[in-house]
Amino acid sequence: MFQRNFIKFLLVTFLLSAVGCQQRIFEKETVAPATLRDVPALRLNFRFEPDVPAPTISNQAQTEERNAAVQNDFDQNRSLEILDKTIASPNKQQVLVVFHKIEDLQGDFRLDMYSADGKLLRRITHDGMAVHYPDTIVWSPDSSSVAFMAMARVSQTNPTPESQTKPPESNTETNANVETNSDVENTNTTLTPTPNIEQPKTVLTFRTEQIYICDSGGGSVQPLTQNEGLIYFYFVWSPDSSKLAALAATFHEWRVLNYQADIRGELFVPFGRLRLIEKNGRERRLNDNLTAVRPVWSPDSAKIADAFDTQVRIYDAIGDAPTQAAIPLRNQLLISSKTFDEQLQVKESNGNVNANTNTNLNLNTNQTANAPLNQPIGSLPDASTLVSFNPIINLEWTEDKLLYLQTGYVKNFKESTNNVQSYLRWHRLIFSPQAVPLRN
Repeated sequence: MFQRNFIKFLLVTFLLSAVGCQQRIFEKETVAPATLRDVPALRLNFRFEPDVPAPTISNQAQTEERNAAVQNDFDQNRSLEILDKTIASPNKQQVLVVFHKIEDLQGDFRLDMYSADGKLLRRITHDGMAVHYPDTIVWSPDSSSVAFMAMARVSQTNPTPESQTKPPESNTETNANVETNSDVENTNTTLTPTPNIEQPKTVLTFRTEQIYICDSGGGSVQPLTQNEGLIYFYFVWSPDSSKLAALAATFHEWRVLNYQADIRGELFVPFGRLRLIEKNGRERRLNDNLTAVRPVWSPDSAKIADAFDTQVRIYDAIGDAPTQAAIPLRNQLLISSKTFDEQLQVKESNGNVNANTNTNLNLNTNQTANAPLNQPIGSLPDASTLVSFNPIINLEWTEDKLLYLQTGYVKNFKESTNNVQSYLRWHRLIFSPQAVPLRN
């Protein structure tokens, strides 16, 4: 009797084990990656939350006061040069100095490196190099490098027809060394020799703005990009200081957009194509579409985000087979804008809000967040009837899983009294990893 029952027990155990093995054979086990850094952009899940409070940005750029010791050195020893700004390294050990000479063209600048106590360490830019867009100059987070925009300096006596912020048109794709350009100023007679200070070395320059870097001591100046005919006008360091995300436009695109802005009386806002640039100079174009939205890095330096109208795109910045993902948000923004407009009308009727507000109203976050998003196309609100439905104008990536996006209507004119900033609203995407099959 005991033997018969024992045989039955063994048989049942074997059958259950066989069924379990069969399920594991035909059903793939999945696992969620430990961090979002390990998740390709193409495998990100997201949840959209409209009309949330504005993000808190701990490292938001603030106006930096000029270094008093550097200013004193200019006042005492450099009377023919004008100090424009000082930019301290994150570790506060060095100070990058932006200045110009009296004879320089408007918009042309030069760079020197100082110590924090006001001692000149090294002259960075030679006389044939003109630094442009000083507001874009930025130290790498680890204080090891400085990136800036520069091009060949044009002679004061033979300037180009365009202003210095619009470089001369060029149809050639060959590199233009400063010594081969007859319009470039090569004289060093205006340099004031400084004892024990090495004079700047001649560095390859171009007829359109390129990205240059130097080390923390002001040496090893070199162009990161060498694409003459392209204008690089914005860049941002990755948090790990290894790469740059940049925007670049062709000279023709730049000139057309600038002309159109002049006709409308607006301040010129450049549009460019997104590029990934490593410190060794290797470059990858990430998108063929133009955008004015400045790219942002994920805090883990693994991804880059940018926006195109009502679409967010995420790009891998690491890995041997990088991917990208498009996140269309038009439907979500239409539905949330309808709710926003309705609540805005109620507040306006009660006299509690100005229609041209330039702050986020945070109206009933729970209601808009839970709005039904999977509606038939025919039931979506009409965009032309919604005053708060606007494109994405700004991005902030505050945590690996949190990407904030701001929508709004912004027009800046040459006559600043006509400037308009309306219906600025913050939303966010919450990322999570897709589960991936376990490999056998």
